[in-house]
Amino acid sequence: MTPGVVRRVVPHLHAESFEKSREFWVGVLGFEVVMDVGRMVTLASPSNPTAQVHLIRSSDDSGFWPDLTVEVGDVDAVHAAAVDRGENIVYDLTDESWGVRRFFVIDPTGAVLNVMSHRPGHH
Repeated sequence: MTPGVVRRVVPHLHAESFEKSREFWVGVLGFEVVMDVGRMVTLASPSNPTAQVHLIRSSDDSGFWPDLTVEVGDVDAVHAAAVDRGENIVYDLTDESWGVRRFFVIDPTGAVLNVMSHRPGHH
């Protein structure tokens, strides 16, 4: 039984040359910038907005960054399943100011996953 419906999976790319990477995704592949918070940019396909990539500045040392974002329908149910299984949660379930509820968990490969849902009224 699955605790949550997966809506999208977004890879996080750590960019040594941030502007060059951004220009590649925009200029060569036609992605659009849909969010820019300075240390991270979200790029999306204009024809399929769920096809996304996060570019993260490699020089950012504010903490560890997830390798993937997994958006689910019910982050609370997924969090409860992870806790019940004894998974390694490294960032507890939190309501963020930008409208998401999320937690970070390490999968068996060692990848850090940002598991999240948009809070009602935020998209």
